[in-house]
Amino acid sequence: MIKSKKTVLIKILSLFVIFVCVLNAGLFSAKAEETPSVAERALAAQKEIRSSSVGKYGMTPIYPDKVKDGVYPVSVESSSAGFRIIAAELKVSGGIMTADITISSTSYLYVYPGTAEQAESDEPENYIGSEEIDGHSVFTLPVEALNSPVPCAAYSKKRSRWYDRLLVFDAASLPEGTVDAELLDYELIEEAILAYDTSTAASEAAARPHKVPEAVSVPRSDGEYSIELNMTGGSGRASISSPTLMIVRGGKAYARLIWSSTYYDYMIVEDEMYYNLADEGSNSVFEIPITVMDYAMPVVADTTAMGDPLEIHYTLTFYEETIGSKGLIPQEAAKKVLFIAAAIIIIGAVPNYFLKKKRK
Repeated sequence: MIKSKKTVLIKILSLFVIFVCVLNAGLFSAKAEETPSVAERALAAQKEIRSSSVGKYGMTPIYPDKVKDGVYPVSVESSSAGFRIIAAELKVSGGIMTADITISSTSYLYVYPGTAEQAESDEPENYIGSEEIDGHSVFTLPVEALNSPVPCAAYSKKRSRWYDRLLVFDAASLPEGTVDAELLDYELIEEAILAYDTSTAASEAAARPHKVPEAVSVPRSDGEYSIELNMTGGSGRASISSPTLMIVRGGKAYARLIWSSTYYDYMIVEDEMYYNLADEGSNSVFEIPITVMDYAMPVVADTTAMGDPLEIHYTLTFYEETIGSKGLIPQEAAKKVLFIAAAIIIIGAVPNYFLKKKRK
């Protein structure tokens, strides 16, 4: 009988140990090493980042009075890869131009001839709805001028918000004789400027060494601590958990940052890029050097929350006087609460088990 009780007790304690191990692994999972998939994702996102500017250098606006009445296929450049136009038809009549644009998806419910801010404050009856054809959305937009950025806000179905887009309708893509104005070879002009800028940038980059950030020294033994931080910049929708984990290695301070969003794929400190360490679907986690204490430290973080990859500038200020125990970090405190609760449940279950056995 005694042997049987000991066996049951050992089994219960074994289950408790397994439970604690699983709990510790699940509450704060971050990859210790960069995985190829994360690195590839970040580099791909960086390559796809594009400016909000559209059109070509030197373009002169072409207004409806310079365009013959008719219906013409036209090329359209969009400022967003997420709002890609695969076909467009320009209609000109009596000094008014409109265009039927077909986008590559059905991700947008409405468009608006103006900015996202203007759309949000306007009445819904002024929104332009779409016609869905073969998995694509078609919108009819007013076009004030060709060869000039046309503001077009787009309302995302998935995120239920407006996004600013710019469109340029290329006059050179219209049939010959349609436009009563001289059209320069803007492609050639842009290529010449780009070639010059590229060679200049390359020489400047070669002259400037790659700047690797150096972590600040702290009067602490190697180990893990908590530290409070303040973040400024961005829209204010995303935040970093504070206090956060500070790791001291060789007397130098590094921070493990946990974002409130899953959409951040890399961060940049000075000239060095740091990749997201979190598992897919978990809040983004980065380990970066703390280069200065008690002063604003500029960083860049890339997010895909708005569809297109976007690099946002932030400043982080770490406060040296707040360095404390690792247990002050919210995630660590949560671990302790769950650990104690589990211990109470399991420890309370042991005498209850034997009491029931004794009654039998």
